[in-house]
Amino acid sequence: MRPHVCTEQRFGRPGNGVVTQSFTQAMACFCPALPLVVGLSGGADSTALLLACAERWPGQVRAIHVHHGLQSAADDFERHCVGLCARLQVPLVVQRVDGRPAPGQSPEDAARIARYKAFEGVALTSQAIPAIQSIALAQHADDQVETLLLALSRGAGVAGLAAMPACWQRHGLDWHRPLLRVAGAELRAWLQARGESWVEDPSNQDERFTRNRIRARLLPVLEAAFPAYRDTFSRSAGHAAQASELLLEIAQQDLESVGLPPRIAALQALSRARQANLLRHWLRQAYQTTPAAAQLDELLSQVAACTTRGHRIHIKVGRGFVAREGALLRWCNP
Repeated sequence: MRPHVCTEQRFGRPGNGVVTQSFTQAMACFCPALPLVVGLSGGADSTALLLACAERWPGQVRAIHVHHGLQSAADDFERHCVGLCARLQVPLVVQRVDGRPAPGQSPEDAARIARYKAFEGVALTSQAIPAIQSIALAQHADDQVETLLLALSRGAGVAGLAAMPACWQRHGLDWHRPLLRVAGAELRAWLQARGESWVEDPSNQDERFTRNRIRARLLPVLEAAFPAYRDTFSRSAGHAAQASELLLEIAQQDLESVGLPPRIAALQALSRARQANLLRHWLRQAYQTTPAAAQLDELLSQVAACTTRGHRIHIKVGRGFVAREGALLRWCNP
């Protein structure tokens, strides 16, 4: 029988006070549906997570290691994962992927997308790993802070400021990040106390990557100036998560009344803020595209000005165009 599925979508709730946990506390709270796959990179975080899961649920845990092929150290990561899983008697699947970024894509984003596709592909292939119910990833509280600061630096809305969810469902699988309340130093201390080793990713020292600059330069300053920043940031992300969920509910309700595709006259009856919320939701849900702020602002202005039969709307939005077609708005590829 499947245990209760996590409904708390983010790692903190507004008003919770202190939310950081020890690694032991976090693992005690982690109750996934079994069997479970752990995403194993070979770094300290995923090594600690796999060790704790294998001890708690012997015979119910598998591991997936994704070999991106982007650096020479990748082979060292694979060797560590193979040795660790052999010692723990945990079945391991190694997936080799092409993690090279497309033109205009960040290396981090390309690697992340390739990694998630590999996780899903293995977990959903019954011949490789039968009856997998859950996937656990090892991002921790410092990763969450970095994600929030990245979102702020990019001018993200509330969905981005909500940062990483603690649990969600996708393709019939439960995904979990059980360590989002645990500081990274706590995980390393736990491994060191047990005499366990891990592999350090040399690219983590490369400050050409924004996340690494945040880790190297900003987090020490935050630690000195605001020692409780992990807790306070978590509460802010929790507020943003609740706001994001509320906006999603409103967008779904408004889309039902405005219609699909949206009727221009019905859109005009809404406030500009609700129009923006609805249009973002429509484009993301139906076409997996997100308008830039300037594109959305221009589209809203054109919707407001659309008071005659001859008014034309044809605006670049995401990877395509939003155009007027009679009384409706439609999205089309170029």
